[in-house]
Amino acid sequence: MSVIEPPRGMRATYPSLRGRRVLVTGGGSGIGAGIVEAYVAQGAEVVFFDIAEAESLALVERLRPLGPAPRFERVDLTDIAATQAAIAGLVASGGPFHVLVNNAANDDRHELGDITEAYWDDRIAVNLKHKLFCAQAVAPGMRRLGGGAIINLGSISWHLGLKELTVYQTAKAAVEGLTRSLARELGPDSIRVTCVVPGNVRTPRQEKWYTPEGEAEIVAAQCLKGRLVPEDVAALVLFLSSDDARLITGHEYFVDAGWR
Repeated sequence: MSVIEPPRGMRATYPSLRGRRVLVTGGGSGIGAGIVEAYVAQGAEVVFFDIAEAESLALVERLRPLGPAPRFERVDLTDIAATQAAIAGLVASGGPFHVLVNNAANDDRHELGDITEAYWDDRIAVNLKHKLFCAQAVAPGMRRLGGGAIINLGSISWHLGLKELTVYQTAKAAVEGLTRSLARELGPDSIRVTCVVPGNVRTPRQEKWYTPEGEAEIVAAQCLKGRLVPEDVAALVLFLSSDDARLITGHEYFVDAGWR
């Protein structure tokens, strides 16, 4: 089976994103790094949180020639007080954020019998809890701006019921419920909340889990025979945060090549 290669250099430009302040969680690598790069290319003012310092600093240097260099902040998102304090400091020094992309997550595999209460609490903290509290922290500033956009990253995994991901999939299912709740709560303030649901995206992390044969099985199960890359997810995130999507909120949108 031949696999369609991703297009390069022909992405859309959104004038409404130029100069806007954007916060991306988990932006140092993988899908998050693709999202950071896409916003930098739009001329946005990007801040991203991560705990992987070497990768994050390398990303800042790599993107410096593309536009306003992104700002990296080392933030452990499982520490809610520190996370909200970091956001408050950034708002105080640079102004409110127009866009929040709740991307950070961790999809480590786990067997049902190995799940402990401590592991459950840690995985929920990593994959779900911070999304609500980051949204809570940016919402007042978005109200002052007259509106904003929050994009949560979900996952195709729970829709497919993949094995060895029970806690991760539980958290990702909840992300879609959180999206709908926040959209209702924040809609009167013209703050839009949506969820992007990626399929299997080719990143160095995902390549740890899949052999060439495993990747071929995924492509075979897709309606479109292409291999998803972070740019594909970022393209939808950009649209949903732009003024072109001014009346889109409360729903999830798939970027999965029709994986069934």
